[in-house]
Amino acid sequence: MPGRGPVAGEPVRYATAARGLLRDTIVDSVDALARSRGWAATTMSDVARTAGVSRQTLYNEFGSRHALVEAYVAREIERLVAAASEAVRHHADDAKTALREAFALFLRLASDEPVVKIIVADTSTEGELLQLLTGVGQAVAGGRIATLIQEVWPQVGPADAQVVAETLVRLAISHALLPVADPDVVAGDVSRLLAPFVDSVLGP
Repeated sequence: MPGRGPVAGEPVRYATAARGLLRDTIVDSVDALARSRGWAATTMSDVARTAGVSRQTLYNEFGSRHALVEAYVAREIERLVAAASEAVRHHADDAKTALREAFALFLRLASDEPVVKIIVADTSTEGELLQLLTGVGQAVAGGRIATLIQEVWPQVGPADAQVVAETLVRLAISHALLPVADPDVVAGDVSRLLAPFVDSVLGP
């Protein structure tokens, strides 16, 4: 019986999947090394060796150490935002509850997030990870959350959605790095603080 012939698009799908696996493997190696030895002691050579690839492959894929770290931070933020987004959608009928539950969930997950732990514990990073977490967090999370707000509550305009998103991201990152109280307590305070604005953009 003749074998199945090639299907249009298969090589492209395979190449995309293979590259995704490669990038995930490399970023996983960054995470493992940073947690075990600290960020300052994690080199590109170590990452390549742990991932089982050559240094040339590593540089071909990411270009620089900074780009690799940015990819690592962005992936972790995406995971946090995805979980918080589910909480928002689950409480779509009550914006204040959605805001409170999503914010609390974000803080609870962030407290166990390797990137956050590394920044808090490793004072030798010279602010590299902190700057990336803040910058990438505002870019990735801010954009995702602003889009989410308009999807769940279409009556909210783009400018108002952006204000809420940027405010929430800044507060979330600040409280994740310098926790002052239980996540539920902090989330309740933030929800009450933003309640008047939420009422004004959503209406009665």
